[in-house]
Amino acid sequence: MTGAGNLSVLSSFILLGFSDAPELQTTIFTIFLSLYVLMVLGNLTMILLINTDPHLRIPMYFFLSHLSRMDFCLSSAITPKALETFLLGRSHISFWGCFAQMYIFVSLAVCECFLLGVMAYDRYTAVCKPLLYTTTMTRARYYGMVVLVYTIGLLTSLAHITLAGRLSFCQARSINHFFCELPSLLQLSCSDTSTNELLQVYHAVFNAMVSLLMILVSYTCILHTILQIPLATRRLKVFSTCASHLAAIVIFYAPGILTYVQPHEASSCDQAKLVSVCYSILTPTLNPLIYSLRNREVKGALRRLWERKLLTHLSRF
Repeated sequence: MTGAGNLSVLSSFILLGFSDAPELQTTIFTIFLSLYVLMVLGNLTMILLINTDPHLRIPMYFFLSHLSRMDFCLSSAITPKALETFLLGRSHISFWGCFAQMYIFVSLAVCECFLLGVMAYDRYTAVCKPLLYTTTMTRARYYGMVVLVYTIGLLTSLAHITLAGRLSFCQARSINHFFCELPSLLQLSCSDTSTNELLQVYHAVFNAMVSLLMILVSYTCILHTILQIPLATRRLKVFSTCASHLAAIVIFYAPGILTYVQPHEASSCDQAKLVSVCYSILTPTLNPLIYSLRNREVKGALRRLWERKLLTHLSRF
């Protein structure tokens, strides 16, 4: 097997980070570290609130807790190694470590793609069929949806990793990126990567189309329902329940489509790295902020958690 031969010749790769701007590595390290700390605090707080507050035990927040888990794991698979790369100027990553990082990243990116579609369906059911919401979004159904989302993500990533593992990389080891992203790894191969690129584009287009179709159909129905509401204040209140989800969709899809729908030759390395920053660290950092700052129930849960902690602390004295 070619992948096994690669292991005997090529035991590691070198991540170059933003090698075109070595004088900015310290600044980039500081920015990434700050965003990563915010990401960890934000997403772990969301998970804690949703799992401990009984007011948030509804399907919408169940999906949101999984979005926070995906964001946390996706960013944590990339950012610590990227910080080492920025701090040292470059860093080594083992062959298996590189493929593991790539597998986790692709899996969770695909999972998040479909989870946003599922969350749109949940909003459609809540807004357009409120009387049937509890019977439609049963525990078995929304658990089944999440299992399906994870299954699609894991199998999609497995297909990419299996094909990439059969490539020959010769003596090329330097990845011009801050993590092992699939397009950057394909550029190192001295084998024919046309099948890999075709699968990459096909999966990106298919996943985006299915998820976006769910989102577009759901929000078309939601918009039609909102426009039927006579009071403007009521319309605004109903729409505000969807605003956070719409913002999350925009910040996830815009950079993702820009990078993965086109073959890797069509975009520059600098552009690819800047776009990767958006959905590897910026999006996971912004998602909990978007949902917490615009959501009255989340802010209420945070206040109740703070009050419980304060009362527990005072009772000790």
